[in-house]
Amino acid sequence: MAHFSGSMVAIITPFREDGTFDEERYRELIEFQIEKGTDVIVPCGTTGESATLDFEEHDYVIKTCIDQVNKRVPVIAGTGANNTAEAIHLSQNARKNGADGLLLVCPYYNKPSQEGIYRHYRKIAEEVALPQVLYNVPGRTGVNISAETTCRLAELDNVVAIKEASGDLTQISEIIARAGDKIDVISGDDFLTFPMMACGAVGVISVTANIAPDRVKRMVAAAAEGDYATARKLHLQLLELHKAMFIESNPVPVKTSASLMGKCGDTVRLPLAPMAPANLEKLQAVLKKYELI
Repeated sequence: MAHFSGSMVAIITPFREDGTFDEERYRELIEFQIEKGTDVIVPCGTTGESATLDFEEHDYVIKTCIDQVNKRVPVIAGTGANNTAEAIHLSQNARKNGADGLLLVCPYYNKPSQEGIYRHYRKIAEEVALPQVLYNVPGRTGVNISAETTCRLAELDNVVAIKEASGDLTQISEIIARAGDKIDVISGDDFLTFPMMACGAVGVISVTANIAPDRVKRMVAAAAEGDYATARKLHLQLLELHKAMFIESNPVPVKTSASLMGKCGDTVRLPLAPMAPANLEKLQAVLKKYELI
């Protein structure tokens, strides 16, 4: 079964000023990632504003990504939904389009029980023959996938990894201790990638890699090689940049950063809004400090 690791980017979806998908800029962003050594591209995650893409757009953005990547690196398509049937539909389309894996966010808003979460993922695994990356992000979904449920799901053949953004290093360590031979753990929090890799995680699906892919890659590569002194130094150097990416709801700061760097427009779709002026000033100061603008 597939094994996804290293520095993976949750890539932004650029929009034109009128809010339509900017395909040309998207293809350029993908080229930038591959040039800078990013190991895996992840379209249509939270950072890709999947929540405000309609079905047709969602499929089209994934298809465009797969086409541009052209098998140079794996593509893990974000196809999660809080309706299991919808998630299956999006996942089947991603498979037809040639995705290498699926990133499946835990159902949000419904607040399913642990049994409901288990059955949701099991059903998708039964219906779609692609490697699955579970995605635990309680701050967004309102529900935590417990270590026990993750270990249960690890028994399913096509569940290969979990993107952990619970911020709970105890829970993360427990998954690795109990089922590390059956499921990979991937960091879903840039500022926790280093400690998570020290515990046995295999990489990150990163927000910051959108704007500093080479630096994120260097840190992840050092940790993967067991060079923790270098990894720690890079982790601490990147901390302020990681924090700046979350001064407002993701992906507003990272998309604004990409725009300030001249890579794409800063348009986000409602209900997301442009950055507050005070936060924009803070962001610009950090980007200057890191010599990104």
